[in-house]
Amino acid sequence: MRLALAGLAICAAGLAACSPGLPEGVDEAKVHNEISSAIGDPNTCVLIGQQGTGKVVYRYNSHTTCGRSLPACQGAAAQTVDDLLKATAQDRQPRATSCNSTADGSRGVGWASGVLTGKGQGLVYAAVMEGERSFPGRMMSDRLSRALQDAGL
Repeated sequence: MRLALAGLAICAAGLAACSPGLPEGVDEAKVHNEISSAIGDPNTCVLIGQQGTGKVVYRYNSHTTCGRSLPACQGAAAQTVDDLLKATAQDRQPRATSCNSTADGSRGVGWASGVLTGKGQGLVYAAVMEGERSFPGRMMSDRLSRALQDAGL
């Protein structure tokens, strides 16, 4: 049993070492803190992924928060932040939209995505914020672009 567990731990460590991450010299804690300061909220998710594939290299917040399907505010009826990341990874077009997330208008959702430059070259980001006081997509985009730049991306 111990041998099997040790083997699993070695495999997991090997896979983690091979999985993509943030560019060399970019501190993940600084990225986290900058996002928290700019648009941080319990209902916020930010994904950073590779251009082309959309493979996630960084996630701000939990899988539960990031996995929520919410009104897309244009086109499709609903989307996840991963859907937005993949679309941006493919076409490299920035997006900034927002709309009500409930029929009575008491809650809103904001979406933002874009292409990173500098050390973040080859990466894209996608973000969503949902709640009673969610930022509009354009505000999220502006704040997040500055935050990611300040974090070294």
